[in-house]
Amino acid sequence: MNLTDLLSAEVIKIPLASKEKYQIIEEMVDLLHKAGRIENRDVVLNAVFARERVMSTGMGDGIAIPHAKTDGVKELVVAFGISHQDVDFQAIDGKPVRMFFLLVGPTDQTGPHLKTLSRISRLMHRKEFRDSLRICFNAEEVLQAIADEERKYFAF
Repeated sequence: MNLTDLLSAEVIKIPLASKEKYQIIEEMVDLLHKAGRIENRDVVLNAVFARERVMSTGMGDGIAIPHAKTDGVKELVVAFGISHQDVDFQAIDGKPVRMFFLLVGPTDQTGPHLKTLSRISRLMHRKEFRDSLRICFNAEEVLQAIADEERKYFAF
């Protein structure tokens, strides 16, 4: 499954308004809720917060992928956001974060959740791709950059 199958303009926000880790997560959960992609906002929010308290999802290189599995969704959902300010996300490299993917999947669908998490991680480890996302000003540019990268990176 491609990220472009899971993302749409309504779940991409540039710039994110929040400036703190848990506020960023809440803002992104609210994007999914407003778009009608999650059934219970509070259940989803609490699941992502609980996962984040176990260990930071700041993966380094200015990227964070907060994620959780919960019964608050019926299918896998993803949101993306870019902050114009550095956010302390307690990333593994100790550096601030500006780009965020939020991933939430149902508790009974571990496979798709892990595959999507892996796909995001593999794409985001490519410096050229991160650089292309950093200069995006709107959701359409983000969707195009992701589609282009998925075609290049996952083409056979």
